[in-house]
Amino acid sequence: MVIDGSMTEVIRPCLYDAYHHIDLACPSQHEDTQKFVFDVVGPVCESADFLGKNRLMSTPHPGCGVAIFDVGAYCGSMASNYNLRIRPAEILISGSSSRLIRKPDTYEDLMRPYDPI
Repeated sequence: MVIDGSMTEVIRPCLYDAYHHIDLACPSQHEDTQKFVFDVVGPVCESADFLGKNRLMSTPHPGCGVAIFDVGAYCGSMASNYNLRIRPAEILISGSSSRLIRKPDTYEDLMRPYDPI
């Protein structure tokens, strides 16, 4: 299963095989009863760009998101713009509440170090 997220945002699995629970986040609660084994990988052209291997999940449908649990501050501080990827927003979820703790990068943010002086 190829998702938008990658090793640039969640590098721990490819660095030292860290485990993060991964599940579908679908707007509809009607998931398939049949489950399949997936490798969850990112779109970065690196053989190590995996977020989870051999994960038993329902097949995602259009509109489904993917939740990668317990990534915490380590993944945020280790995130990079490798391969010209723009870092996403970070949202803190605690119980039933959530809040934005870091805005997503923009293309301008990404290119700023390359602006002529």
